[in-house]
Amino acid sequence: MPIERLFFNNTNGEKIGARLDTPNDGIKAYALFAHCFTCHKNLNAVKNISSALNQSGIAVLRFDFTGLGESEGDFADTNFSSNVDDLISAASFLEAEYEAPKLLIGHSLGGAAVLMAATQLPRVQAVVTIGAPCNPDHVTHMLQSSIPEIEAQGKADVVLAGRPFTIKKQFLDDLAEQKMTEVIRSIKRPLLVCHSPIDNTVGVDNAGHIFSSALHPKSFLSLDTADHLLTKAADARYAGGMIAAWAQPYLD
Repeated sequence: MPIERLFFNNTNGEKIGARLDTPNDGIKAYALFAHCFTCHKNLNAVKNISSALNQSGIAVLRFDFTGLGESEGDFADTNFSSNVDDLISAASFLEAEYEAPKLLIGHSLGGAAVLMAATQLPRVQAVVTIGAPCNPDHVTHMLQSSIPEIEAQGKADVVLAGRPFTIKKQFLDDLAEQKMTEVIRSIKRPLLVCHSPIDNTVGVDNAGHIFSSALHPKSFLSLDTADHLLTKAADARYAGGMIAAWAQPYLD
């Protein structure tokens, strides 16, 4: 499938790196993809899901959040709220240059971010979460050993997935301020919750909370034997194909 390398600006004027994956035979709709915490747009799962969506005529804009991958900015100065702002900027870019996204897809913490962003994007027709926590502060369990230092010193250097990151207290404070149950109930758009029952990073009970908080129409897709990052290509392609099939009535 054709892939276009793109850049757009976030609210601070920093360049955000992106890729636009497009179908070979015409575009029915545009989707916007938010990757997982400290991940990037070129994660295999993201590419495989995007490819599956392309097969159904859905173009996908995947991008790096500020301070990650090809995007400018300091990751240490970002937080959940800035991720949501990046999503809004990406949607505005798509609308200005191509067409407003009708479908939002978010993986892990990116799933929580699309739930929040959907309340600010009235042209979005459907929302999908994949392995998403019901509250953004779920990611603090990855930082437990460093939280005392962050609280005392204002920041700490941590290693996540084998890579070093600086986490500041403002990141924790921003997570604690999010009230997702009210946000989920206010979306009032079709929602598909995708989750693996054996997800050891974000337990499937999070999916249950998101699903029970949402208004109809809502659907649940079990990813069965998939791990949190959908590292098996077959699992990611299955998720992408099912998302495309579920979304078609709303995109048409």
